[in-house]
Amino acid sequence: MKKFQTLFAAFILVAVSAFALVPASPVGAAALDGACVNNADSAVCVNKDDTTGGLVGPLINTLLFIVGAISVVIIIIGGVLYVISGGNSGSVTRAKNTVTYAVVGLLVAFLAYAIVNWVFKLF
Repeated sequence: MKKFQTLFAAFILVAVSAFALVPASPVGAAALDGACVNNADSAVCVNKDDTTGGLVGPLINTLLFIVGAISVVIIIIGGVLYVISGGNSGSVTRAKNTVTYAVVGLLVAFLAYAIVNWVFKLF
């Protein structure tokens, strides 16, 4: 069972990483092609991305997505472990710990995201 869980976790990690690396297509970029010629000071034309924010922001969003997806998968695994525990106190404790640690990890990730966004808005 442990080997199956490790293999399943590795598969989910690879799948989530593959989807996270797919670049998003710009929506409506063709409509903005000549928009900056007449009004260069509009909110669309002003480049707010400096080298730090332009690189770190998408990286942080991608990492938060990966952590969230992994946490959801681990919560599901903990739920399945709880259902198939059959009343065995050791298995029930293991399943509860799995869910608890996944939720705590998710909360830590969201708090880290909030702190990083707060620091970036200060500077």
